[in-house]
Amino acid sequence: MKNILVSDIIEVTGGRLIYGDEDTICQDFSKDTRTIKKGDIYIGIKGESFDGNLFYEDAVKKGAKVCILQGIPDKDIIKYDNVSIIKVEDTIIALQKIATYKRSLYNIPVIAITGSVGKTSTKDIIASVVSKKYKVLKTQGNLNNQIGAPLTVLNLRDHTAMVIELGMNQFNEISNLTKIVKPDIAIITNIGTAHIGNLGSKENILKAKLEILEGLKIGGTVVLNNDDELLHSWALKNEKKYKIVTYAMEEESDYKAKNIKIGEDRSYFYFGEEKIIVPIGGRHFIYNALCAMAVGKILGIKQKDINSGIEEFELSKRRMDISVIRNDVTIINDAYNANYDSMRAALEYLGNVKDKRKIAVLGGMLELGDFSRELHEKVGIEVYKNKIDILVVVGGLAQSIKEKVLLLNKQKKVVNVYSTGNNDDATEVLEKVIKKGDVVLFKASNMMRFEEIIAKISNKS
Repeated sequence: MKNILVSDIIEVTGGRLIYGDEDTICQDFSKDTRTIKKGDIYIGIKGESFDGNLFYEDAVKKGAKVCILQGIPDKDIIKYDNVSIIKVEDTIIALQKIATYKRSLYNIPVIAITGSVGKTSTKDIIASVVSKKYKVLKTQGNLNNQIGAPLTVLNLRDHTAMVIELGMNQFNEISNLTKIVKPDIAIITNIGTAHIGNLGSKENILKAKLEILEGLKIGGTVVLNNDDELLHSWALKNEKKYKIVTYAMEEESDYKAKNIKIGEDRSYFYFGEEKIIVPIGGRHFIYNALCAMAVGKILGIKQKDINSGIEEFELSKRRMDISVIRNDVTIINDAYNANYDSMRAALEYLGNVKDKRKIAVLGGMLELGDFSRELHEKVGIEVYKNKIDILVVVGGLAQSIKEKVLLLNKQKKVVNVYSTGNNDDATEVLEKVIKKGDVVLFKASNMMRFEEIIAKISNKS
């Protein structure tokens, strides 16, 4: 365990101790007064619509022993016994500086993952493999942004490896994060269309993802999906500049899956003589397993342990989270985020379900800018191509999905289409159309709150 003191925080942030003890040990950091625990270090984060600094008294009352604040005049800060208050210019920048310092205390392998689709599921399966040899700290859920990733680093205790997810929606965001985490292994899963409205093109998305290399340690390894056209081209041009390891299902690569069998609830493939069992169906999970195998080999993990790590891994919630409710209805909750590539993968998975009626409940995709209509229509093509029986679209953005399916239905009707404006309307439709044995996919951006629909239809008697 590498301890950080109040004095260390003051030094690395350039902050001021308003009052308190410089020798106080700072271990557990929190930005949320709702979940803060006794002994935690509270960081007041100022957002667009709230200011966490204003709630430091709540944090202290719940047991915070140190508060890191910005913006509150010294004279207005209340003094509490056995509490330290540090003032900094910007708490988010301070958080990142503290995380950078914490990372510098650990000489352990760090695996950092970015990409347009599959970061979280790839993180989960890699962590499962790496845990066969190391005590692993991994990103919880989707805490991969400028606040979440530093908070993950600050959770380092007696860990001997870290698997961390790095997200972005603009240039320079991954650049900042990778310099904090300083990965030994940098992974890019793919280059898709997420955030294309902000960045303008897939080529710019590639540039933003490649920022992960700015923090890569000397002698570190880049792991890439070689079936991704842009990553494949980049690897060919840079094979002498970086130590690159590739994985694929189609292109010749360092780790290539062969004799692939993709099922509804599990898949398998062969790598040499090894049969690798993946406990979740879907083509994209084959890629995740190949990536995890590559990481395992780089870290010297035995093949049998790699195999069991892949077979035993579990997904973070709301990512292909499969459950069975009343009347043998299967729910696939993949409603944490949505972009064209993840929509396509989820619909392909649903389309491969045999002998059951298939229902897709789809919401809109965000941050697509001028590409929004085109990409929503492409989702409609995937709905039709995968022969989904019933489509329920929710909200305004998803209407282009509906319109494309209706147009394709004129050639040959394949999909029954329902258009709804909100979650209540969608729930009402689903309660009428769902029958025994159906499979229902929920896919949308997190802000659509599709868990509300799932809860209602699951609890209906």
